[in-house]
Amino acid sequence: MSIFQSINPYSQTIFAEYPAITTQELVVKIEKAETAYQTWKKTSFKQRADLLMLLRQNLLDNKEKYALLITHEMGKHIREARAEIEKSALVCDFFATNAEEFLKAQRGNTPHESWILFEPIGAVFAIMPWNFPFWQVMRYATAAIMAGNVSLLKHAPNVMGSAIAIEQLFIESGFPEGVFQSLLVHTEAVESIIAQPIVQAVVLTGSDRAGSAVAALAGKYIKRSIMELGGSDPLLVLNDANIDLTAATAVQSRMGNAGQVCIAAKRWLVTEQNVAAFTQKTKAIIEKIKQGNPEDENIDMGPMARPDLVSQLAGQLEKSVLMGAKIETGGSFEGNNFKPTLLTNISEEMPVCQQEIFGPIASIISFKTESEMVAFANRSQYGLAASIWTQDKEKGLRIASELESGSVYINALVRSDPNLPIGGTKRSGYGRELSAFGIRELTNIKTLIIR
Repeated sequence: MSIFQSINPYSQTIFAEYPAITTQELVVKIEKAETAYQTWKKTSFKQRADLLMLLRQNLLDNKEKYALLITHEMGKHIREARAEIEKSALVCDFFATNAEEFLKAQRGNTPHESWILFEPIGAVFAIMPWNFPFWQVMRYATAAIMAGNVSLLKHAPNVMGSAIAIEQLFIESGFPEGVFQSLLVHTEAVESIIAQPIVQAVVLTGSDRAGSAVAALAGKYIKRSIMELGGSDPLLVLNDANIDLTAATAVQSRMGNAGQVCIAAKRWLVTEQNVAAFTQKTKAIIEKIKQGNPEDENIDMGPMARPDLVSQLAGQLEKSVLMGAKIETGGSFEGNNFKPTLLTNISEEMPVCQQEIFGPIASIISFKTESEMVAFANRSQYGLAASIWTQDKEKGLRIASELESGSVYINALVRSDPNLPIGGTKRSGYGRELSAFGIRELTNIKTLIIR
């Protein structure tokens, strides 16, 4: 029997094992989804919202339990894990409150009576990552279920405890059996799940490599797909930036969750006028970060999630250093604890520029002109998010219009917000989650004409 193991990243000890489901058990779960959908799609928005608000309260009432599970499974610092649960509750509130308005029938602008309807489609199959094991799931599931769909989740192998806990949370909150199910399956089962007639959409958050493979399968079976993939997000520091605020926010963005964030500011692009001061200030902040047991309230950063991720990051760092990158601070690791690292003397062909760096490494690159900075930012294969730091709003807006990115923040930390759509361009993916745009992606947009 195949087993999924939950291994504490800090102690590197196994604390739980979960058997993968059999082929027959998967068939039963697919049948449950089909049965549940036939009833769930007919429920009112109020019925759905009442259950989702109960789930929200259950999340908050059990915040410490769920936060500790996140910390044990993927090493997130306990304060960040609590914040993840709180944000998961927030998105429940958001879609419970707004879904009906977002999906209200719209009158068409035609000479005769016409309407645009937003209707459920079936089961949404989600393949979710380990770095935000509750938030990433709740982000899509709340929208999918409030739209009248049912959900099937394939979670990352190292956070199957979270997958089971989320399914139980839905059940305990009163959702009918089959509306939300976690599938403890390996990658080999993905194609057979996408092929199922009940599955009408695939949502994936992960690497561009995984996204390419899953998007190909979605295309093969003509299923819609939403892909939120890799990022190498630039942070642009202009001549008139508030250096103290920018430096503090840059470090917060890059080092949060031990650097394991898709929308983190990974490439810091700084004007020559500011590069010395910015380097000095960020280095000083980074060197104050306390690393250790993520259950310890007095530390700032826990370990990375898995040894293979540490090895990959170390390889990217080593190759970049051999190509000329200079380590200003950090650069070493012990176990899964990778020391927060700052690099300078960066060239464009280095892995730290060309690849997604999913760990606590930041790179500073200096530029003579803003146009060079924008061109460099846009030469990346990714386009998930970016931030611009300037006290000139008009200049910030102009540069924002030139950046090839799914989101641009001016003088603000890049973070997802239920009110706003999130997603990328280029190899960072396509489609949107959150907001009215996100929930409508998971509906059949039907045209109705009456004469």
